[in-house]
Amino acid sequence: MRWENLADDDAPSGPARTAALFAADAVTTRTFDTPEFRGITFHEIRARSIVNRVPGASRMPFEWTVNPYRGCSHACVYCFARKTHSYLDLDTGLGFDSQIVVKVNAPELLRVHLASRRWQGAHIAMGTNVDCYQRAEGRYRLMPGIIEALRDHANPFSILTKGTLILRDLELLKEAAAVTEVGISVSVGFLDQELWRTVEPGTPSPERRLDAVRTLTEHGIGCGVLMAPVIPFLGDHPDQLRATVRAIAASGATSVTPLVLHLRPGAREWFMAWLGQHHPHLVRRYERLYAEGAYAPKWYQRRITGQVHDLAREFGMGPAHRGAARRIPAALEPTRPEPTQLTLL
Repeated sequence: MRWENLADDDAPSGPARTAALFAADAVTTRTFDTPEFRGITFHEIRARSIVNRVPGASRMPFEWTVNPYRGCSHACVYCFARKTHSYLDLDTGLGFDSQIVVKVNAPELLRVHLASRRWQGAHIAMGTNVDCYQRAEGRYRLMPGIIEALRDHANPFSILTKGTLILRDLELLKEAAAVTEVGISVSVGFLDQELWRTVEPGTPSPERRLDAVRTLTEHGIGCGVLMAPVIPFLGDHPDQLRATVRAIAASGATSVTPLVLHLRPGAREWFMAWLGQHHPHLVRRYERLYAEGAYAPKWYQRRITGQVHDLAREFGMGPAHRGAARRIPAALEPTRPEPTQLTLL
């Protein structure tokens, strides 16, 4: 395992990558014989830094991120972050799902960073690489310390998640929202139970995620929904889109932003293998639809976006917009050039 080559999560690949974030002798590997963690290996490390700068070429609507974990037990077959595991000589399939890097000193590092005179209090986004409320968070409890540090420094932040564990930190989120801008977004791309069980096997069900949206909004924490990914030929039928948007509106979500599946290297191979096993009749259609690269054609993206926005208006809600509180989906409109799909996120 090439720990010495592990660098900033958001750094570009190639010779320009930054120095390793921790030393190889700082790694402790653990397994836990409990049902929720069976088959998962945790690599506990003491990171050298925790606030990552997004590359200048990125179209993300934020400049700084915090990622306390690498790898994700949500095991979403389409996750764009799978490629990052190859930097550790781990495979981007089962290795990404079951070999989880835990930055155990993330809260203390963040607190030191926020106290630095050089830090200007810029917005920090979380959940943009892998989900910070995946199962590992139930054991390591890194997010309470991270939120407390952001609260104490009145530093604006946003969280994107598929994890209902975020409700554990509801009181901390309310305290932070009283002193700074807090944006919460939950990812729900579809309601289909069979599709969910095979494509997002480690996540809470879509219904439970929408229950979390409802709870957050009932407690005064505005919560948008990133309707992602919309999966071609499996989750994009007009009836499916209507049912999903109706449920999102009923949850009290402040906004809905659709994002069509895209398949970067690393994720593409894993997703296509899954597709060949579960829906072999769709393989050729996907090869044609994604023939030009990672993104579906713009005409397809515009069609999905238009349908979802029309449905949102019908059910009394709207898409995220630039004037809203800082929520991760706000600037991720799929009709923009080269949209970015987040891990479910």
